[in-house]
Amino acid sequence: MKTLIKLLFVLLVAVAGFTPVNAQSKKAIKEAKKAAEIKGFIDAKDYVFQATYMYPLGGAARYLTSPYDLTIAPDTVEAFLPYFGVAYSSAGYNNNEDNGIKFKSTKFDYTTSAIQKDGSYFIRIKTKDTRNATQLLIQVYNNGNADLSVISQNRQQIRFTGYITERKKTKA
Repeated sequence: MKTLIKLLFVLLVAVAGFTPVNAQSKKAIKEAKKAAEIKGFIDAKDYVFQATYMYPLGGAARYLTSPYDLTIAPDTVEAFLPYFGVAYSSAGYNNNEDNGIKFKSTKFDYTTSAIQKDGSYFIRIKTKDTRNATQLLIQVYNNGNADLSVISQNRQQIRFTGYITERKKTKA
């Protein structure tokens, strides 16, 4: 009887020790799959940055309750983001086109580089056909979270945090 109890105890310890290893393995596989998916979006220039928080220069962080985004397609960059901060010359708030960061660009430079230390990606987009020369700096992490800094010629820099998702395809 003692041998049976010892055998059951050893079997119980073996099963209990194997379960966490299996759970960690599944988590690692899931993380690797997500990282590969994010890399595919970035390489294809086909994703959407969904903003959740904004950080104006010299102001308090604000949670964004409405859907604001930056859409990157192979041939187009389209921004629909809020703006709080200082506007310099010829960047007034006199009409609806001057509110927020809104533009659609078809002529832009897009460069990416991988950051070796944490496996994240750094993306630089510089528009050439917008009224205000705009530079977008995006750091995308393997889990899909991202930081976006918008540098404009006529406005203070502003930063957003959010996440990357797949761009919805429009039916032709």
